[in-house]
Amino acid sequence: MPGQTRWVYAFGGGAAEGDASMRNLLGGKGANLAEMSALGLPVPPGFTITTEACNHFYAHERSYPEVLGAQVEAALAGVEALTGKRFGDPEAPLLVSVRSGGRASMPGMMDTVLNLGLNDATAEGLAALGGDRRFALDSYRRFIQMYSNVVLGLDHHLFEEILDNHKDRLDVTVDTALSAGDWEKVVADYKAAVEEELGEPFPQDPKAQLWGAIGAVFASWMNERAKFYRRMHDIPESWGTAVNIQAMVFGNMGDSSATGVAFTRNPSTGENRLYGEFLINAQGEDVVAGIRTPQALTRAAREEMGDRSPSMEEALPEVFEQFRDVVARLERHYRDMQDVEFTVERGRLYMLQTRNGKRTAKAALKMAVDMAAEGLISREEAVMRVDPASLDQLLHPTIDPASPRDVVATGLPASPGAATGAVVFDADEAQRRGGAGEAVILVREETSPEDIHGMHAARGIVTARGGMTSHAAVVARGMGRPCVSGAGDIRIDEKAGVFHVRGRTIHAGEVVTVDGSRGDVLSGAVQMIEPELTGDFATLMGWADGFRRLRVRANAETPLDARTARQFGAEGIGLCRTEHMFFDEHRIQAVREMILADDEAGRRAALAKILPMQRADFVEIFNIMDGLPVTIRLLDPPLHEFLPQTEEDVRAVAEAGGLDADKLWRRVRELHETNPMLGHRGCRLGISYPEIYEMQVRAIFEAACEIAGAGRTAPIVEIMHPLVAKGEEMRFLRNLTDRVAKAVMAERAVELPYAVGTMVELPRAALRAADLAESAEFFSFGTNDLTQTTFGISRDDSGRFLNAYLEKGIFEKDPFVSLDQEGVGDLIRIAAERGRAVRPGVKLGICGEHGGDPASIQFCEAIGLDYVSCSPFRTPIARLAAAQAALGEREKDR
Repeated sequence: MPGQTRWVYAFGGGAAEGDASMRNLLGGKGANLAEMSALGLPVPPGFTITTEACNHFYAHERSYPEVLGAQVEAALAGVEALTGKRFGDPEAPLLVSVRSGGRASMPGMMDTVLNLGLNDATAEGLAALGGDRRFALDSYRRFIQMYSNVVLGLDHHLFEEILDNHKDRLDVTVDTALSAGDWEKVVADYKAAVEEELGEPFPQDPKAQLWGAIGAVFASWMNERAKFYRRMHDIPESWGTAVNIQAMVFGNMGDSSATGVAFTRNPSTGENRLYGEFLINAQGEDVVAGIRTPQALTRAAREEMGDRSPSMEEALPEVFEQFRDVVARLERHYRDMQDVEFTVERGRLYMLQTRNGKRTAKAALKMAVDMAAEGLISREEAVMRVDPASLDQLLHPTIDPASPRDVVATGLPASPGAATGAVVFDADEAQRRGGAGEAVILVREETSPEDIHGMHAARGIVTARGGMTSHAAVVARGMGRPCVSGAGDIRIDEKAGVFHVRGRTIHAGEVVTVDGSRGDVLSGAVQMIEPELTGDFATLMGWADGFRRLRVRANAETPLDARTARQFGAEGIGLCRTEHMFFDEHRIQAVREMILADDEAGRRAALAKILPMQRADFVEIFNIMDGLPVTIRLLDPPLHEFLPQTEEDVRAVAEAGGLDADKLWRRVRELHETNPMLGHRGCRLGISYPEIYEMQVRAIFEAACEIAGAGRTAPIVEIMHPLVAKGEEMRFLRNLTDRVAKAVMAERAVELPYAVGTMVELPRAALRAADLAESAEFFSFGTNDLTQTTFGISRDDSGRFLNAYLEKGIFEKDPFVSLDQEGVGDLIRIAAERGRAVRPGVKLGICGEHGGDPASIQFCEAIGLDYVSCSPFRTPIARLAAAQAALGEREKDR
């Protein structure tokens, strides 16, 4: 009817009702199936039910739009016309696959049903039509198992046990060894098991099967693994999933049939050559689930692996050449590396899916740089292609090649990198122990989507079965976890808590190292080395630096932090926390003497001991930063944090330091605060005890004068006062800083430029930024504390309820990980506007953990901040994110 909502879009036969621009409506898979069909590629016909139907499903108590049934019937008739088969017809049965397809790829997270439309009658019709009863019954048993698991909710292990019993009876190990008669008995046992479990027979009505599968795919959008994956990758729940219904083609019709998964470039290394696996006489789930060990696509890959099984290039040479041409065309069309699924049915190639392939950070860098060099994309596109967060994979140690390697098991190098940890065999245990901060390695027979939480918590992953495109491999690469898959010599005894391999036994809790780049599992902890950020990494970062506007600094207070920051391209230090220097074991004694002093004279005497230590710290940091700006935050935490907290500790500290234990314990009680985060800390200490801040400012300027006086590049000193809320506080602290700075420079006969500013971490400070700007030359937004004080949430205690807020959709993201742009972000906007109104050149930056979060950096670019500061290891992430944010803003202006 004219004007009614369209919920279904068809594709096939060289035409399509949708295209790649309709990704939000059709999902990634549906949009690409439509695009491939329109390109004239060999795609089995089908149709897509839109993501809007999914949203309707959840908004209306899991019911469908009124006209959806009629639109599905019409689209199904179109598929029947193109195939010459009829859905549910015993003489010429049309079978379909029912697959999910969100706008963002979520491999393995949602549900799929293959071979739908089979029942007792159509199975016999399929056998007659194909001339192969064994194939038909093999397909039927697959359908019963998959449908029973996905739609009827039965455990897949129930069916695997039945099949294993038949294999044991027949003394065979592979599915392909079963005859038509054997499969007939398996099918009978499967149906009996369904009836016994559910109290009713396996459904025989194909249309009821179809709607059951459609509902199951929509329902899988909200399963636990899909929700976890969305939270991990910041995919909104409101996007929904499409459902793709497509005519089945069969890779399990004998030796001229096959199925496989391929990438147009190597997703681990980025090398520009075809990469993937296939299986003869199999269906697609056999490859991705790791049920059978797949074979290489190319002869070269087979020879490199030392495999004797023929490659697709050798076993099906004519089809392989056609396939190579098709995937090359797809890469040129989409201008990106493609991840494709294909089936060969009796020598005829069919393309079942294409999508932009997931890749490691190393591969993403190489592909982006190579494709720019090839002229496939521009340098701007190359910079936009790499996920900034993925760079974290490159910024951590790998195995030192010179280290001894006690290899206990070998498999496939499924995801590069290295990790050391204690062996665990259960995903829940991996999550529990990993969440507690313990390094664990998850060892499984094979992973499934239900293991997603354990894989995320583990440092590395090992599987006994599966190939380079198995679930474990794909998910590990996406997460940046090193993974060894298909370590076939491993025999896992989960109940006993051990795995056996080559005569050795490795127990749960035993430490191993995973080398995902070579496919080795090593005994014990192995020496690691830092990565060299050269080659493609350096090239892309150079391009990024040319596009970005925001400066990138690092949070650093030790020489090691400062050197790391420089190595990773930081343009200064945005937060140097001086209290970390106070906690040093060699100076804590003097700090405690200062706290215990009865008067100002006593405090100054103790501070005089600390001053040369602080001065030496700053000399070293200024030397390393070599003229770059260094923002130094004066003492922030309350004084009680420097004291022991129990009577037993007080006695031990007093005895070790020659202090009066009673006096020390009395001072501990005096300094105790009910809510120290909002107590006597930050600038309040500097106002109550100005001698503390005077000592720190003196140490800073004496260090700066020493550097400048020695003829080296003078440091750019920025003194930052924490927790300021009122203009009067800022004026007092500005005067203190200027007085001491001028005195030191006069003593040393050195003139240095410097700036005085504040950390904006209180809502009042943001709202009264005009008052602060009268004395402050810069604002550094301390977004960790600003988030705490805005929400009234303690970051240290929020873990008790934050997950519930995320699961219930109250928070889309953890506000301590990604900036709350509506609330905290508004305060930053207000502060920036009001501060600039009084002091137009006021320098603005952020120095909380959000400084390394790409979404938060995008916000900083949009409101025109001057810099972000983050941990040293996140500096490259911030540099790339800042470039992408700048390019994004330019695109908006066009």
